Amino acid sequence: MTGVLARPTPLAGSLRFVRYAFMPNRLRFCGGDENRTLFEYGTERVVDGGLDPLLRRFTGALPYLQLIARANAIADPFDDRVVEAYWLGNELLAGVEVRQLHDALAERFGNQLRGRTRDWVLGKAPAGARPHHNFHVFDIHSRVGQLENTLETMDQCRVSWGRVVKVDGPELAVERQRLVLVDGKLALGPPAPARVVRQIEGRGFADAAVAGDWVSLHWDWVCEVLTPRQRANLARFTDDHIRIANQTL
Repeated sequence: MTGVLARPTPLAGSLRFVRYAFMPNRLRFCGGDENRTLFEYGTERVVDGGLDPLLRRFTGALPYLQLIARANAIADPFDDRVVEAYWLGNELLAGVEVRQLHDALAERFGNQLRGRTRDWVLGKAPAGARPHHNFHVFDIHSRVGQLENTLETMDQCRVSWGRVVKVDGPELAVERQRLVLVDGKLALGPPAPARVVRQIEGRGFADAAVAGDWVSLHWDWVCEVLTPRQRANLARFTDDHIRIANQTL
């Protein structure tokens, strides 16, 4: 982090992005090799001139952010409204027209896909898909990603939510719905106990979480405490994209 131009912030969009990108970066799935630096930005909640270049190395998410921003006449792809739309979902997703998403998918993934699979992916836009992270997990990553496409991988890679039951040192005991297969189709199972990580070396992004809170989760990492609106949006867009994914399973 650079000390020059540093400023504390309530929660800038770039810092919200760090909260969700940190753990897959730590696992070396995406972004550059700057995990410790990302963690420091996230825990210190500081924005300076060194953060933006780090975030632009997340080439999986960045095109979606740019699409959402462009469609809604927002200059900064790391505007908090845009970042929230991508990871959790909000009204900005409705501002992305079907043709805009179709053309973005065709430009980005068209050469990697062939035949029926290409038609399936490009058909997701008119079927109601939005540029949301869980759409990418369920329908894009499963076809062009480098990770082995298993149900467990999809469940970890999607952004999910859980209700805090107990704070236990660096972990939380939560109740969370897992991704399951029912008659060959994706679904969310009933809430079940799970343990997730909230802190590394005594620090995390949701240190104030208490029993009864709802938190967002990514690769078993606690990203933030959710408001009722955010949780409802995440549940809605997850359900929508499970339904859309099931059309071509």
